Amino acid sequence: METVIEYFETIPSLHRSIILVGGLSFFWIVESYFSLFNFQYEKWRHALPNIFFTASTVLINFFLAFLLLQTSDWTVFHSFGILNWLPDFPLWLDVILGVLLLDFIGAYLPHWTEHRVKPLWMVHLVHHSDHHVDTTTANRHHPLESLIRFAFTLLGVFVIGANMGIIMLYQSLSLILTQFNHANIKLPKKLDLILSYLIVSPDMHKTHHHYRLPYTDANFGNIFSIWDRMLGTYLPFDREKLVYGVDVFYDEEANSKISNLLKQPFQSYSKPTLTPKKDL
Repeated sequence: METVIEYFETIPSLHRSIILVGGLSFFWIVESYFSLFNFQYEKWRHALPNIFFTASTVLINFFLAFLLLQTSDWTVFHSFGILNWLPDFPLWLDVILGVLLLDFIGAYLPHWTEHRVKPLWMVHLVHHSDHHVDTTTANRHHPLESLIRFAFTLLGVFVIGANMGIIMLYQSLSLILTQFNHANIKLPKKLDLILSYLIVSPDMHKTHHHYRLPYTDANFGNIFSIWDRMLGTYLPFDREKLVYGVDVFYDEEANSKISNLLKQPFQSYSKPTLTPKKDL
């Protein structure tokens, strides 16, 4: 475990890029052979806006990474934060606690908040307005949302007192798991259910992308499913009945244009009058 943490403390940018591109490529291939839905779409055309927003998220995190480093170094130097206040545990236990807590504060908490505060929900809509959820949807976040989530992650680092090794391990796991649970893949239902008791499985997260309440406001988890199960935000749903998108912005053409998506947080909406058809 010590070797793993030492590696992630100084993980080269190239290796982080390989995790991003490698994971995306792997699940892109897998979902082509084990698809949950046979979408009638041009896969590359659909991917373009999602890749644009992935790139913007990477850039924002890259330019703000020094804040994570400074905050982490400060907490370690001053023995501040939950991990530094606890008794001396084995390193592996510190790592598990650190990743768990970062997942809660840096992922579950902002996600839950975005669904409760309307201005933040308008920003988060860009992620939900994808009508063909696949692995490229994973990092389809408006630049404003990338800033919001970074702020929560920074808060998590400060409160938890995590070192950079734990932070980089968490971010790498977060990246792979979100690509996995957004991927348009069909696991055996029993296997998916078993996985969902520990991590956020594809079926569990796809429920969150159903176009209507109450399912849109459920299953907020990113890596670990325990937060939804502990806090009462878990809901199961029949994956064959899923309809992707969001009912207040159901114009598929508009939701595939980068220019429209960038403006989406600043638009107004009214309640829908029509039920969208499932596009398979």
